[in-house]
Amino acid sequence: MKLELENKIVIVTGGAKGIGEGITRAFAAEGAVPVILGRNSTEAAAIIAEMAVLNQKADAFHAELTDPESIRVAVEAIVSKYGRIDVIVNNAGCNDAVSLRHDPADFVRSLERNLVHSFTLVHHALDALIAARGNVINIGSKTATTGQGGTSGYAAANGALNALTREWAVDLGKFGIRVNCVVPAEVITPQYERWLANAPDPEEARRKLDQSVPFGHRTTTVAEIADTVVFTASARSSHTTGQILHVDGGYVHLDRACTAGTTHLKTTV
Repeated sequence: MKLELENKIVIVTGGAKGIGEGITRAFAAEGAVPVILGRNSTEAAAIIAEMAVLNQKADAFHAELTDPESIRVAVEAIVSKYGRIDVIVNNAGCNDAVSLRHDPADFVRSLERNLVHSFTLVHHALDALIAARGNVINIGSKTATTGQGGTSGYAAANGALNALTREWAVDLGKFGIRVNCVVPAEVITPQYERWLANAPDPEEARRKLDQSVPFGHRTTTVAEIADTVVFTASARSSHTTGQILHVDGGYVHLDRACTAGTTHLKTTV
């Protein structure tokens, strides 16, 4: 299937690590030009060098995403260099465990780390997106739907990101701009691997994690998230907008009986 992404300029925030890195690599493999936006310059340079060996294109611009002025400058530099922005992937964020016990100022900072930069980036790139009839893909979190406990800031930010997905889809549809949100649940990234490694029994922790996912009793791969993002950004998904796409093996929406043990699973249809 031809996705028609060749030479499209795709900004990926936090595109040098974890799910973001997977998204960067997936766009490059389709002939797009992913532009990593963030502060991990060393990691970004290594990814770009690897892609060059494969004759794939990528770029990186430094920005402190909690600084609106830094984002504005980076967007202007990208437009100056490439003359266009076709896709924005708002991927950057972290579960910073800011809970009700934290000071309200910590809550505000969590929103700045996990939400405000998404608005700021689209705000500054809006004219370029309109000119390209581009699209925006937000990367959310299951916590917006399920809650998790002890993570008020992150959950609130992602709940707002879901709402902005629908709001922007309404706002920008008249310009031919599509806006969608891809929501992972349990994805094994290097950060998640470190967390599992610190569990009292890492092997048992991984087994329980796999069991919690109804479909296939395994975690979602980074590639599965990235492939969904790339397809959603492509011309082959041209009538999809305002959608919250859960790529999670049924983790959020399927009955918990699916995870209680194989005796509860039906094998016939």
